Amino acid sequence: MRRSLLFIPGNNPAMLQNADVFGADGIILDLEDAVTVAEKDAARELVKEYLNTWEFGATEVMVRVNGLSSGWLGDDLDAVLGDKLTAIVYPKADLASLRELDRILSELERRKGLAKRIGVVPIVESATGVVETDAIATFPRVGGILLGGEDFTADMEIVRTREGAELAYPRAKIAIACRAAGIDAIDTPFADVADAAALERDARVAKSLGFGGKAVIHPNQIEIVNRVFAPDVTELRWARRVVAAAADARKKGLGASSLDGKMIDRPVELRAAKILERAAACGLGGPDDEE
Repeated sequence: MRRSLLFIPGNNPAMLQNADVFGADGIILDLEDAVTVAEKDAARELVKEYLNTWEFGATEVMVRVNGLSSGWLGDDLDAVLGDKLTAIVYPKADLASLRELDRILSELERRKGLAKRIGVVPIVESATGVVETDAIATFPRVGGILLGGEDFTADMEIVRTREGAELAYPRAKIAIACRAAGIDAIDTPFADVADAAALERDARVAKSLGFGGKAVIHPNQIEIVNRVFAPDVTELRWARRVVAAAADARKKGLGASSLDGKMIDRPVELRAAKILERAAACGLGGPDDEE
């Protein structure tokens, strides 16, 4: 479950110590944009120590590393790779860089004798990345794609607005590619941490396009994002009624069923079942729970 992924600067000990209590489904320990050049080495060592000593419970742990062109990628990976780590979050992803990242990870996994294969969540934040999204979504190790709205609009030389119309195409492209590949589509962070209403509107737009979660940059954004990307009461009630009506029809030997005058076919039943499955994963109960 990746409804909310909280970015935590790798050079912020106070936030690191509280990372597992904020309520995010996952945390992204950041060695890239959140850390100045002068602090890269210290942040890397801090994150390394944190990963080696801290227990995270059910919270997923990822690290955003610096890209290939930075010259820091090898040191980042060597420091943070271990069995507690779920995935590497890779910035400004394209196919060429992902191929090299896969090679480096394979060598380090063998050398360190890791018990599992480390996943990759590429950040698509350039025109090239958007064009290559379909191939990125099926690339080995990739278990989700994160949209980087700020860098994408910078690369396109356009303005990022609060309404987000300029992100409509990359959002749709990423959501569809991820759905087809069976991986997570994770929306870009919303920059204004003080505007809860705008954050909720932005998250609901992403959800309507097929995203399953959103990255956040402040703990006060987590509750809203978790709520938006979990089924709401109306969705749950509808899904439970659909499943019950379909089950009743099968019990009576009927080939089809209806609800509120509308036919329930197989795609509708599958959608209802997926809503209930997601609700259970969010701790909202199963199909037999009462409202």
